[in-house]
Amino acid sequence: MHEHPHPAGRRGGGRPTFEVADIFRTFGPAYLRDHVLSPSEERVLRNVIDCRTATLGGHKDWCPNCELEHPSYNSCRDRHCPTCQFLDQARWVEGRQKRVLPVHHFHVVFTLPAELRPLTRSNPKLVYGLLFKAVSQTLLTLGKDRLGALLGITAVLHTWTRDMQFHPHLHCICTAGGLALDGERWVPSRLDYLFPDEVMRRLVRGKVLDGLKRAYKAGKLALNGTSAELATAVAFHDLIDRLYGKKWVLYAKRPFGGSDQVLKYLGQYTHRVAISSYRIAEVDGDRITIRTRDERTTQVSADEFIRRFLLHILPKGFRKIRHYGLMASTNVPTRLERAREILTPEADPEEPQVEPCNDESDSETWENLLERLVGEHARLCPRCRKARMIRVAEIPPDPYAGALGYLDSS
Repeated sequence: MHEHPHPAGRRGGGRPTFEVADIFRTFGPAYLRDHVLSPSEERVLRNVIDCRTATLGGHKDWCPNCELEHPSYNSCRDRHCPTCQFLDQARWVEGRQKRVLPVHHFHVVFTLPAELRPLTRSNPKLVYGLLFKAVSQTLLTLGKDRLGALLGITAVLHTWTRDMQFHPHLHCICTAGGLALDGERWVPSRLDYLFPDEVMRRLVRGKVLDGLKRAYKAGKLALNGTSAELATAVAFHDLIDRLYGKKWVLYAKRPFGGSDQVLKYLGQYTHRVAISSYRIAEVDGDRITIRTRDERTTQVSADEFIRRFLLHILPKGFRKIRHYGLMASTNVPTRLERAREILTPEADPEEPQVEPCNDESDSETWENLLERLVGEHARLCPRCRKARMIRVAEIPPDPYAGALGYLDSS
C-alpha cells in the first residue's frame, strides 16, 4: 500500500483549507455510534477517517540536508476517498491516451427520473446495471442502423448533484461516427448532433422500464426503503406506466474534437467522487458550507454532510467506468486499431509503435508519476526543499491511534 500525497502541496500552498477526511474524523465516530449503516457504508466511512493516519501505518522519513524527521502514513486506497483519486485518475487518463481516436466526440448524459430513485437506492447494482445496458445498447444499435458502423463509447456513472443529493446519471463520451461494419472505412456522423434526442430518450426509457418489469416479475427487486404501496403489483405497474409517459432527461453537449479535449473530459468525470475538498467553503462548528455552482453555496449539518456522502457508495465490485463498441477490451487490439489505421493513413512507418493500453499497469512508481505531473518529487523535504527524504524506518499500523480506535475499545 502506498501513500498518496495531495498534488497541490500543503495547506496554504494550494491545498484545500478544509478536507473531507477532517470532517469525517471530527464527526464520523459519533455518526457511526448513532446510525445504523450498511457494511459498505461503514467500511468507506472508516477508510476515509483512517486514510493517511497512524491507524494504517507507514514509514519514517529523514532529510539528509536539514535532518528533519517526520512520518508518512499510508492511504486507504478506497475508490470513494477524495484524497486517493488523483494518481489513480492520472494513470487511467494516461492509459486512455493510447485509445482515443483523432475524431470529434460527443458527450451525452442520460438521467434516471426522480420517481426511480427510491427503487434505485434499494437495488443499486440492478438498476445501475440496467442503465448501463440500456444506454450502451441504444447507442450501438443506432450506430449500426443509422450509420452502418461500430461506435466507440466510454460510459461513467455519477450519482450526485453539486450539493450531494442522490441523482443517478450516466456520462457517455462517444465517437462522432464509427468503423464501418465491414471494417473498410470510417463512417462519420453529423457534427451538429449524434442521433435525435427523442429517439435516444424513447429507446433508453423502454429498455430500462422493460428490465425493471422483468426483474419485478422474477422477484429480483427489493422494495425495502421504497414507498409502501410499491409492494403491490398494481402499484408497481402503475408507476412503470407513468414513467412510460414521462419525458426522460437527456443532455447532449456540443461535440468537441481532438484528443486533448476528450482526455480533459474523461479526466473530469472518471474518478470524481461525491464531493472534493476544494468545494468545502467553510466549517463552522457542526455547520458545513459547500460550494455548488456559479459562486452559490449551501449549508448542511455535519450529520447531513456524512449522510449525503454515503448515498453515493457503489456496490462492492461494481464497475462505474465501462467501455463499449470500439473501446471494449475485446475490440481494442483489432477493430480499434483498424479504425486508427484508417484515420491516420499518413503515419510514419518508422515511428515507434505505441504499446497496447493496459489500464491495470502500475509500472511507474507513484512518486515518479507525481513528479512528472506536478514538477516536484513527492519525497522532497517539506522544510528545506533541497533534498529528497530517505526512508529510515517502517511504522506498523496502530488500530487504536485515532478516534475510531478509542470508539471501538470503549
